[in-house]
Amino acid sequence: MNDAKFKLERVQGAPVADQEILADMQRAAQLAGTDVLSQRLYSEFGQYDPTTASRRFGSWNKAAAAAGLQIANEINISDERLFENLMLLWEHYGRQPRRAELARPPSEISQGAYRRRFHSWMDALTQFVTYANAQDARPPDPAEVASGHRTSRDPSLRMRFRVLKRDNFSCRACGASPALRPGLSLHVDHIKAWSCGGETVDENLQTLCEGCNLGKSNML
Repeated sequence: MNDAKFKLERVQGAPVADQEILADMQRAAQLAGTDVLSQRLYSEFGQYDPTTASRRFGSWNKAAAAAGLQIANEINISDERLFENLMLLWEHYGRQPRRAELARPPSEISQGAYRRRFHSWMDALTQFVTYANAQDARPPDPAEVASGHRTSRDPSLRMRFRVLKRDNFSCRACGASPALRPGLSLHVDHIKAWSCGGETVDENLQTLCEGCNLGKSNML
C-alpha cells in the first residue's frame, strides 16, 4: 500500500495572509539565530520577498514590529539610545565593542544607525566616550530627599561607565572580567550602602561581579 501523502503547494501569485508573512518572519529569525531581522537576512532565510511585507504593513520596520522582532534599521534614534546600546555592549564584553558586534545580541541597534548619525564607527565611539566622561548630577526624587540623601540611588549611564572604566571592567573583589569570562555580569555597587547613608558618587561606587555582589549582600 502506498503511504505517500498529498502535500499542498502554494500556487504562484496566490495572495498570502498577513499572519503567514509574520509567522514566516518569525521562523526566519529563528533560523538566523537573531531577533533583529534585516531585509537581507530575510531574503536568505524567508519564504517570501521582503517587499511583500513592506507593502503589506507600510514598511519593513512596521512588519518587523508586528512580528514581535527588533527593528534592524530604525531611523531617528536618539543619541541617548545609541549611547545606551554602546554601554550595553561595553559592559557585556568588558572592553571597547567592535563594529561587527552590533549585528548580534545583546546589541539592539544595527550599525546602520550609527553610520547615519556619526558617519563612522570610530566617530561614534569618540562621541560616546566624550558623552560618558562628562560630569553629571542626577537629583534625588522627593522620597530620596526625605530620607536625607543628596543624590539619587541609581547611578546614571555616565557614572556607571566612569566607574566601570576606572575599575577596568573587572570585579574589585575577585578580578573577574567579561573580557576573560564571556557572559559574566558586572554590577556597580555602593561601597557604603545607600540604605546606610552612602551617596551615589564615584568614590562610593565599585565594580563587582554578580557573585561577589550577592555574597556581599548576604554578609550584610
